[in-house]
Amino acid sequence: MNAWKLRLSMAATLAVIFGLSTLVFAVVLTLAGIGLSLVTIGILVVAMNIGQWLLGPYLIGAIYKVRELKQAENPELHQTVENLSRKSGISTPKLMLAQIPLPNAFAYGSPLSGSRIAVTSGLLKSLDDGEVEAVIGHELGHLKHHDVQAMMVVSFLPSLFYFIGYTFMLSGIFGGGAKKGGSNALLGLGFMAFSWVLTLFTLYLSRLREYYADRHSVSVVDNGAEKLSTGLVTIVEESQRSSKQNRQQQKNTTAFKALFIADPDRANADSAEIHANQIADKKELLKQTLAEKPTHKDNFTEIFSTHPNIIKRLRALQEIS
Repeated sequence: MNAWKLRLSMAATLAVIFGLSTLVFAVVLTLAGIGLSLVTIGILVVAMNIGQWLLGPYLIGAIYKVRELKQAENPELHQTVENLSRKSGISTPKLMLAQIPLPNAFAYGSPLSGSRIAVTSGLLKSLDDGEVEAVIGHELGHLKHHDVQAMMVVSFLPSLFYFIGYTFMLSGIFGGGAKKGGSNALLGLGFMAFSWVLTLFTLYLSRLREYYADRHSVSVVDNGAEKLSTGLVTIVEESQRSSKQNRQQQKNTTAFKALFIADPDRANADSAEIHANQIADKKELLKQTLAEKPTHKDNFTEIFSTHPNIIKRLRALQEIS
């Protein structure tokens, strides 16, 4: 998928998400007897999302045990971030360290916290310098394209409508009158179903932004396609090992997995695809993986994932190298 098609697809997906959300929110308020204009409703939706966006970085910092990585601790990595930020045409974000063993990285921030890029301790241990550079390029792509703001907002909306549906369900179960209770329960199911549909659009947008950030990494990192490809293979392998060793910690550290460069919850499935030929060398393993073809099952399960199928993603990188 080329750059203009990615931009068009992301814009269309955002339009659908916000359009449907505003429409359903208007229906909810009307049914509740609250007569508000569409403009007022839109303001309320925006206000809720802005509040979540502003406070989000502090919640992320607490969940992933993030602290600032001082320049004296890793001057080479700081230099890499500065150089790639200059090439990307954006201000240098604050470099953070997430003290978790999963190899990953993520970009986040808000006007209160500023732009930030976090690398995990597991990433620095598992990847070589070139692969880490390509991962940083990917995360800078998210900042340049404002993916952080977009995903913070749209990821909140499905939860909002699920909560509305759940509230109607409780009202239907415990409210007075069989007729009214049945109607509220039915409405609750409808809103919960809508939240599921909205989630599918959100996941699709998330996958598109991963492709777009990959393209940015290739554009600012020398030999970026190969570095990012082998880096992704390594992240998948190490995440799969880490999940076996500590499944409980895996659950606790993937609450905001849409921010990650690779989905740790898909590590086992992605690793199974990569390991088709049990090759140890990274470059040879990458070559063999690219020769594989995603199955119908892979294409179906991808619909419910925040990240693209690993084979599709690696192929896209090779096409733009």
